[in-house]
Amino acid sequence: MTNKLIIFDTTLRDGEQSPGVTLSADEKVTIARQLARLGVDVIEAGFPVASPGDFKAVQRIAREVGPQMEGREGEGRVNAPVIVCALARSTRNDIQTAFDAIRDAPRHRIHLFLATSDIHLEHKLKISRDECAARIAEMVAFAKSLCADVEFSPEDAGRSDREFLTRALAVAISAGATTLNIPDTVGYNTPQQYGDLIRYLRANTEGADSVVWSVHCHDDLGLATANSLAGVSNGARQVEVAVNGIGERAGNTSLEEVVMNVHTHPHVYPVHHTINTKLLFSTSRMVEDLSGMVVQPNKAIVGRNAFLHESGIHQDGVLKNKQTYEIIRPEDVGVTTNNIALGKHSGRHAIRTKLDDLGYASLTDAQFQAAFVKFKALADSKKSGVTDGDLHALVADVRSSGNDSAADATPEAEADATAAADAAAAPVASPRYELRHMQVLTGVGITPTATVSLLDSRTGAVRTDVALAQNGPIEAVYSAIQRITGIDTDLLSFSVSATSEGQDTLGKVSVRIARAARPEDGGQEGSRAAASEKEEKEALAPSGAQPKFAGLSTNVDIITASANAYLAALNRLVNHDAADTRAAHKDRNVDI
Repeated sequence: MTNKLIIFDTTLRDGEQSPGVTLSADEKVTIARQLARLGVDVIEAGFPVASPGDFKAVQRIAREVGPQMEGREGEGRVNAPVIVCALARSTRNDIQTAFDAIRDAPRHRIHLFLATSDIHLEHKLKISRDECAARIAEMVAFAKSLCADVEFSPEDAGRSDREFLTRALAVAISAGATTLNIPDTVGYNTPQQYGDLIRYLRANTEGADSVVWSVHCHDDLGLATANSLAGVSNGARQVEVAVNGIGERAGNTSLEEVVMNVHTHPHVYPVHHTINTKLLFSTSRMVEDLSGMVVQPNKAIVGRNAFLHESGIHQDGVLKNKQTYEIIRPEDVGVTTNNIALGKHSGRHAIRTKLDDLGYASLTDAQFQAAFVKFKALADSKKSGVTDGDLHALVADVRSSGNDSAADATPEAEADATAAADAAAAPVASPRYELRHMQVLTGVGITPTATVSLLDSRTGAVRTDVALAQNGPIEAVYSAIQRITGIDTDLLSFSVSATSEGQDTLGKVSVRIARAARPEDGGQEGSRAAASEKEEKEALAPSGAQPKFAGLSTNVDIITASANAYLAALNRLVNHDAADTRAAHKDRNVDI
């Protein structure tokens, strides 16, 4: 018999602290839904006190994702709703705000923290050890009065005096903490050091057997997964992770790496998991597309090269017996290996079956129909057939555009689309601007020129404009769109990737934009009241981030894909609710 390993996912909190990443409330809800389907036990939804927008995003996850049971029932599954968790500093306002954000979830948790290392106590908090212990007792007890499930983290535990650390943790247990999380805040420990720390704390902390011990490791030295597993081997029963290992600096412990280590070594680790591993790859792609954090090709488990064998000796061995060089079956993590030929004659059933195999069973009927229409158009233009990579990109395109009404569908498909109930899964509202016509003139020795026509769905009018650019045809297209819409933007990121091989492969374009900063705005980060910089806030912070909007599109024509990706982001900007504006990056970053 083994213990259940609790998977605490912090993609939406610690993971979102990756430089340049700011997810909208809709994007956070979309990822949270997928995490719930994946089977994670706890979702750390955010830091509600950071701003009204952050509060609202966490509250929406509690209300919309908290009750979700889709994908969570059955043999080997968690068979319970996800626990929605909110982070708080050890202040009454933070804790109350965190609880108010998550209280509507059927299962909820408050996660509070306070530094315990002498360097933090002296230089940051300016309090003594006794004052630290007293604050832990008071604040954990206050959290417990609001919520039965309370997690406490001693920030910078790895550099804390062990004797004082055991005292502080015993105080937290006595005050009502149910989970104790031990962070390697700066990723300094080795696996032996960290495993020894967990073992020492469990052996020397009064009340240790009454709580769940948790590990939270950073990857500054590339040891986050190894350290987390060392903690598990020494008695930890919760591991804090992020999809693709995203996070500030070098990132967090990777969810997929921990899960597949436990999955692959059932007799080595004294735990088992209830994650639906077949959704790992599609979940990885969703987080990649919405966060803009590209997964490196050689990333373990979910990288594009994870199951490629180019060495002749390896290829020969794999053809004879896959176990010669594959310790994980690709299909176990959602990378399909069947050879169903997908072309222009493939029907809806075949495409639906294939998408289900790829981890997209949760697509609404409307989203599936939109993907099917795009598939047919792609199949007509590709001689080599439609690949799994193409299908992943098509689904991402549908989710990004929000145009899942399937306008080109048959009457039967439209009837199916009307029955779709999961409207909240779509990350954006109906698009305002749609590309109707585009002509681009470019070449060597001439000035790139773009003629663009857009349909404004609010007025029904089609407007056309022309723009020239010195830096290429895509800049000309974007300039023409800005002239038509009257919306000036800053292009924060632009990336192009191929979804498969060959000259007729799909190009996937991802962009991230923000409304162009005006001088009176004080720059993209906006202005913040001086009081919001203090450790203790008495009210929700004003929203200080310049909202950023992502867009993604695919096409065999890169310029067309670039135009539609930009429009997808622009439509998000137009539909943006000012109440969803998030805190500035520096104000929601918390080092644990």
